[in-house]
Amino acid sequence: MFKGIGASPGIAIGTALVYTRPEPELPTHTLDPDDVAREMYRLSSSISEARAQVNAIRMRTEAQLGTEQGAIFQTQLTILEDPILLGEITALIKEEYLPAELAVKQVTDRYIALLKGTGDEVIGERWADVADVGRRVINNLLGIRRIPLATMAHEAIVVAPDLTPSDTAQLPRDKVLAFVTEHGGRTSHSAIMARSLEIPAVVGVGNILTRVKTGDNLVVDGDEGLVLINPEILTLEKYKKRLTQLRLANQELKNLRDLPAITKDGYRMELGANIGTPEEVEGALAYGAVVIGLYRTEFLYLGRPDMPGEEEQVAVYTGVVERMKGRPVVFRTLDIGGDKPLPDLSSGGEVNPFLGWRGIRLSLDRKDIFKTQLRAFLRAGAAGPVRIMFPLVVGLQEYREAKEILVQVREELAAQGLAFDPHIPVGIMVETPAAAVITDLLAREVDFFSIGTNDLTQYTLAVDRTNEQVAHLYDHYHPAVLRLIEQVAKGAAKEKKKVSICGEMAGDPIAVPLLMGLGLRELSMAPGAIPRVKQVIRSLTAEDARKLAGEVLGLKEPMAVREKLAAKVRVPDKEK
Repeated sequence: MFKGIGASPGIAIGTALVYTRPEPELPTHTLDPDDVAREMYRLSSSISEARAQVNAIRMRTEAQLGTEQGAIFQTQLTILEDPILLGEITALIKEEYLPAELAVKQVTDRYIALLKGTGDEVIGERWADVADVGRRVINNLLGIRRIPLATMAHEAIVVAPDLTPSDTAQLPRDKVLAFVTEHGGRTSHSAIMARSLEIPAVVGVGNILTRVKTGDNLVVDGDEGLVLINPEILTLEKYKKRLTQLRLANQELKNLRDLPAITKDGYRMELGANIGTPEEVEGALAYGAVVIGLYRTEFLYLGRPDMPGEEEQVAVYTGVVERMKGRPVVFRTLDIGGDKPLPDLSSGGEVNPFLGWRGIRLSLDRKDIFKTQLRAFLRAGAAGPVRIMFPLVVGLQEYREAKEILVQVREELAAQGLAFDPHIPVGIMVETPAAAVITDLLAREVDFFSIGTNDLTQYTLAVDRTNEQVAHLYDHYHPAVLRLIEQVAKGAAKEKKKVSICGEMAGDPIAVPLLMGLGLRELSMAPGAIPRVKQVIRSLTAEDARKLAGEVLGLKEPMAVREKLAAKVRVPDKEK
């Protein structure tokens, strides 16, 4: 049995197909100066070919899975056109006389290392896109044609060191039962593609290739992040039973899409989606989201050498609002900096970026960037209901300063005669113990709150969840975290202000009764988690949830909290 990260839920039983890509042999010689022009032509041709290849994959993916998943490959197209990256490759060829293959390898390896070192789970996983692009360009230069997994002849569970986004997009859904990789995380594009394809996946399973070979019998448990090699008969029968239960449960979940998230005694919840691109709206609606509870605007800023202008932002945000057709969209202002660096925003290398120049702090220092984004939000509000949310606010002074800038922007737009919504609600993310403790003070001025349980847990427990040495200490069921959530709910309730949760905890089914019992009315999560959470809500009464919350807050250990909550929530897809 191997333990990894459950990247896409579900159970699969089948035989293994080991898929590896041998590293191509790269030239080691330097160029003759007279050959530089020819090498530049080779590079240009291979990049053009790569662009055509990625575009073909994008169009095929859009046709099969929709624009949301096809948009994943826009990241790779952006990389292929990045003037900074291409400039560095060109410099190695022209100034150091490196062959194009070697120049591409050196530059992409450096960017991969930078991305892996950001400390941010989502941004860090974009290394796979850079690796995919670099490998594609090098293969084109060498004339290597990869044999895609699409040519698989039989059903199998794919086991590989890693799968690139383009590998995953071309997986034949009728042949691939699941996939297992030694590297990767839940937020990688390959993991996102797996969830869209509804293929169970376990990633980050170190050294599994030393123990598995093609033809071995495997069980892949995407819920628990487990891979079993050649299991015993009794274990196999147990998983076959779970697989049957899962299929029945999944059909039940699909039937919930258009039903309200309402308890047996009439307590209504709003279930929203966390997204970062316009293309993800369709997926959110398909899973039953009634609000975009968190729109991560930083994705518009990443992977480019310049800042997006006002008109570009207005077009993007308006597109999101229009696609929601009257349902609210909560736009979070730029949450970047420190651990999420941009080429145009250098803080000089912070020793501790998680406690540094990021979130609202960066926005207040760079008012030019902040005002442009606020103008775009207000103008997008003319197309439908919008809310604005400031990240990493720890006190009233920051909120007041940000609101003052927003007032200035409103006045400027009015003077220019541009259409905008002057009455957009303005809220904050509660991500630190400081904000949680003074929620009662903030609630006198803030329109709404959204608890970011990921960072709140990290800051409360002093645990970097991306650090493998201490990640096991990260637990949003720690009593300290639960008490802070309770404090936020009570502080906001005194001023009759709305509180939602947009961290991973919102999509955790066993957390639902607790959050309901604390008085929360809106949960925002990854779109795919919505049906399961809705199912839990519809199985409860609000009174039972309130009673359970009171009991849970008296427990002393996270494990006791989990056990108490799990006993309350019906789990049809797992054998009890």
